[in-house]
Amino acid sequence: MKKYIILVLFCSALLVTAFLPESNPSVEISNGLIRATLYLPDAQNGYYRGTRFDWSGQISGLTFDGHTYFGKWFDKYDPVLHDAIMGPVEEFGPLGYGEADAGGEFIMIGIGALKKPVEKSHNRFGYYEIVNHGKWKVKRKKDQVQFIHLLEHGGYSYEYTKIVRLVKGKPEMEILHTLKNKGMNPIRTNVYNHNFFVINDQPTGPGFAVRFPYNISGEGQGFGTIAVIKDNTISFTRNLNQGETVFCGGLKGYRDVPEDYDIRIENSTTGAGVRIMGDKPLSRLVFWAAPATLCPETFIDIDIDPGKEFRWKISYEFYSLL
Repeated sequence: MKKYIILVLFCSALLVTAFLPESNPSVEISNGLIRATLYLPDAQNGYYRGTRFDWSGQISGLTFDGHTYFGKWFDKYDPVLHDAIMGPVEEFGPLGYGEADAGGEFIMIGIGALKKPVEKSHNRFGYYEIVNHGKWKVKRKKDQVQFIHLLEHGGYSYEYTKIVRLVKGKPEMEILHTLKNKGMNPIRTNVYNHNFFVINDQPTGPGFAVRFPYNISGEGQGFGTIAVIKDNTISFTRNLNQGETVFCGGLKGYRDVPEDYDIRIENSTTGAGVRIMGDKPLSRLVFWAAPATLCPETFIDIDIDPGKEFRWKISYEFYSLL
């Protein structure tokens, strides 16, 4: 009888294990100064499977000199929720959406081909059926991860490569992009990095300052009351409450030169800082913040004829103030 009970319990454990979800695939990289963990794109088990953000390059955690820079900032999690994602993630404007009829298909770079329902306009906050995931290839080294997304789908076909690389001997991270147009249609869109910084788990509030190398201006939700612009700096008069956000859809002051893609976020409470730089001119500059994250959203334009390619780079320099 005892052996029978043990056998039943063993079989039950096997059944439970068989139905447990697989862990989200991830990799860890380091250059000796920075350590980072990245989730990998996976249509079945990926941490993020939504239809807003590029599936590659999501950083669930990054540490430097005792500081942490990315992490979970949201309360509700669902793998297909549009913003249940972490790290310096990017969103491309849809391709072919306006030309597609209801029931037709359009493209989101870094995601695949999506089915268009009956709706007035593209809903970036919704979820679309993915009809073609394309193919992902991932190559890892000790200090970098290369993601390649291949999509062949009618007039819009591409090869998209993203490399997240920790610079040797420096507290720096680079995100290198190459987008090759392998289809018949030109690729004319934009892309921005949402960033989603979570710095030392500090609440968004007076401890933070966001600085630019030029004076800025802008209006929006919470600006002038919670978020205040003075000269080249955004600061906060108080901590954001649960469910509260601030938003400016178009900060002004930058020029049409790559040198103005240059932003610093600093926390005076913990002494953590990060500098974000790009090698292409900004086409738009948005700012959004919630209680656990603050996000300069840096847009650039993309225009690629068939058979051509476009490259761009974003650099992150991590430092300590104290």
